[in-house]
Amino acid sequence: MCRSIKTLRPPALAEEATEDEIRAAALQYVRKVSGFRAPAAHNQEVFDRAVAAVAAATAELLGGLEVRGAKAG
Repeated sequence: MCRSIKTLRPPALAEEATEDEIRAAALQYVRKVSGFRAPAAHNQEVFDRAVAAVAAATAELLGGLEVRGAKAG
């Protein structure tokens, strides 16, 4: 597991995760999986698409989770 990716759901995060936090986690995931901190120019497009796809999936996941015992805000 990539240690720089933090948990984005309550109670680990007091408030709803921001777009920036979700994108940062997606970027860390894609970097870890691809093995590239920054892709070469010929891989940039596919790298960016992967970050966007992971960020969208993460936002969908966080939006659908029900955390038992969490206070309704």
